[in-house]
Amino acid sequence: MEIRRQQQLSIHINLLAEEDKQSALAFIRSLKNALNIAPLSVKVTSVEHSLTQQQWTDYLNIALDEINQGVFEKVVPARATCLSLDNPLKAIQFMKASRDVNHHCYHYMLAFSPTDAFMGSSPERLYKRDEFVLYTEALAGTVASSDNEQQAIAFADWLMNDKKNQHENLVVVDDICQRLQGGIEGIDVSSADVIRLRKVQHLRRYIHGKLIHADDVDCLQRLQPTAAVCGLPRSIARTFIRQHEPFERRWYAGSAGYLSLPHAEFAVSLRCGELHDDALTLYAGAGWLRDLILCKSGLKLKIKQQVYALY
Repeated sequence: MEIRRQQQLSIHINLLAEEDKQSALAFIRSLKNALNIAPLSVKVTSVEHSLTQQQWTDYLNIALDEINQGVFEKVVPARATCLSLDNPLKAIQFMKASRDVNHHCYHYMLAFSPTDAFMGSSPERLYKRDEFVLYTEALAGTVASSDNEQQAIAFADWLMNDKKNQHENLVVVDDICQRLQGGIEGIDVSSADVIRLRKVQHLRRYIHGKLIHADDVDCLQRLQPTAAVCGLPRSIARTFIRQHEPFERRWYAGSAGYLSLPHAEFAVSLRCGELHDDALTLYAGAGWLRDLILCKSGLKLKIKQQVYALY
């Protein structure tokens, strides 16, 4: 696994046995100097959504009815969009293009061949563990961003002062803290700030504490799926999604990262795409709570999918 942080590059290799060392060393010695990555040159020839606009609206109306009846507090419907391309696309080209424009994100790629991969640019950390110290965050509450600096600042100020978005974020904070109960000694929650991305801005609160046991399996089971990709309560929202979404989420809304004895770090696999030669499937979701305006969640989904759009 290749991991980049800032300007540093490291390679992490899991060895199953002592004899694996020699094959790992041979692999490392075979690595050559990096070549320049060509820019994207493909064009979109057709677009197919898993849900039409009317079906998406109907889906959200059903979710709203369930919320108003008190079945759950939040749910995150999603949609898949398949782009047909005029030529096969290399995953590394797509990832470079995304890294160039989608800042403040975790960029991840699971490649099976040059043109067959799952990849994404996620703004949300699931958790980071350094020995017994756990770092996670609540990323919820959304507003548009802008290339105009003053407009972007105005949007961010509105987001910080909007009660409904603050409530959405605090709901996620409460959920994370409850899930960590019994596995952590004390929890600290920061005040809210705004993370500015290319198309959207989010409210974020950092959460950290000391783990009782440095157990990544336990951490993953407690924190995934998050309220940002599923809803609250988790089991009821997940059942609703399985009943109403006409596609499989596959790796979308899962976890992307690595683990080792001393350290582990995972991002939520959001803002992602699955590439198969000349077909690219994009995934995006929109959080849904009581009192949200229907057209707003439709706009949120469109903005999020534009993060990974090729056109």
